[in-house]
Amino acid sequence: MNPLSKTAAAALAAGLALTLSGCGGGDDGAAASSGGDTLRYVAVGAPATAINDPHGGIGNQSDLIRFALLYDVLTKPKPDGTTEYRLATSITPDATLTRWTVRLRENAAFTDGRPVRAVDVLFSLRRVHRKAAENFGRLRMFDMARSRVVDDHTLQLVTTKPYAEVPRALESVTFVVPEGTTSFDKPPAGSGPYRMTGGTPQHAVLERNDRWWGPRPPTRRIEVRAVADPQARAQAIVSGQADVAGSVGPASARQAQGNPNLKVVRRSGVVMYPFVMRLDRAPFDDPKVREAIKLATDRRELLDKVFLGYGEVGNDLLTPADPSSPRDVPQRPRDVARAKELLRQAGHGDGLTLTLSTTTSYPGMDTAANLFAQQLREAGITVRVKMEPPDTYWTGVFAKSDFYTGYFGGIPFLDVARVSLLGDAPTNETAWKRPAWDAAFDKALATRDEQKRRAEFGTLQRQLRDDGGYVVWAAGDGLDLTSARVAGLPTGAGFESNFVERVRLTR
Repeated sequence: MNPLSKTAAAALAAGLALTLSGCGGGDDGAAASSGGDTLRYVAVGAPATAINDPHGGIGNQSDLIRFALLYDVLTKPKPDGTTEYRLATSITPDATLTRWTVRLRENAAFTDGRPVRAVDVLFSLRRVHRKAAENFGRLRMFDMARSRVVDDHTLQLVTTKPYAEVPRALESVTFVVPEGTTSFDKPPAGSGPYRMTGGTPQHAVLERNDRWWGPRPPTRRIEVRAVADPQARAQAIVSGQADVAGSVGPASARQAQGNPNLKVVRRSGVVMYPFVMRLDRAPFDDPKVREAIKLATDRRELLDKVFLGYGEVGNDLLTPADPSSPRDVPQRPRDVARAKELLRQAGHGDGLTLTLSTTTSYPGMDTAANLFAQQLREAGITVRVKMEPPDTYWTGVFAKSDFYTGYFGGIPFLDVARVSLLGDAPTNETAWKRPAWDAAFDKALATRDEQKRRAEFGTLQRQLRDDGGYVVWAAGDGLDLTSARVAGLPTGAGFESNFVERVRLTR
């Protein structure tokens, strides 16, 4: 699944020609500071697609980081996958798991001095809900028309069916803006730990918000710049023109090892380039063919050569970092002989010829595809690797081609299911349409006991692993490069990594 909006992904993949002098400042109004009170962060993002609207599709990590500094969210994930309450102080269900009472902290205020009220929160959630076509239906589980404000600091959210995971559903981009906000030409007032005082969405300058209800952030100013090219991000750190570079390539991380002026921060198992097979098209509609391809894959070789060992061998589980991911599934071995036998049983004893699409949107996607093709050749499968331009890959190939290299970025199982697995998912890229699986998913969501619910989710993930159309060969580490002075950078997966208000510069 592509984590970027389609337009943003195309622009990001096209690259950004960044000179090193551009990392330190420019004519966009952003300050070129390097003192101990300013943290300079170069994040994944295409400057041309940077935005001020926090409620629709958010294609750039640079935008997410900026929004997480400017706006409060109801909840966020902790590094261990559990839920941390932020603007919300409690979220409790009724007996049916369809009506949820959300209580808000009473000491939150927008930067213009107005208190944050339940009407502001409901307005923001309804706006996210209305923009579902842009954000993959992020709040589709809610009936926003029936949801209501109870009092200034309480609201009731109604779900369309029993949904025991509402606190987790609200972990994502529930950025709160004042009720009635209609213009996003510039950032509206927020109630987050920082406020924007200069620059542009492409290169923003944010100052500490002394009105924030939370612990005082240790850094007075944070600059966030959108930089598309991972090598340019890494070079900005090496040259001393930035303090944090998000999501650098494994080669840059390896080169930085042993340099006392640099640090590599690893976010375990958050990057995956699965090979995606559509179940509704031959030959992938035959489960024997799918299993043969999975068995012919040398996962260790792919991990070592694509991610340079930064990560863990995959086992065809889409969300291995999720708390509900099953831990007792035996590792799928490489078994070329068994793969050949399955192909023979499927009527391909004389061989099978396939076309695998790939691109260069993320470092190593093309390397992975070519190495995978070599591995499958040993099982009698001839794979022609088709290089697709990155500016059209996520609009012309993703969720459309029979066989291609995909991307997952450490998002939770519930989000993957909502976006890519349920029968009515907006981007069901493998055509995984199993009414019984959907019914079991709904049953799990109606299970109040958390441990039992996680076990039921684990069973669903096993079924997908065994019969689905994803070859998840490894879960690579997310790699951030920083100066040696940086401390407190988040190490969690997915959305948690965007909350950088506790990052500080030492010495």
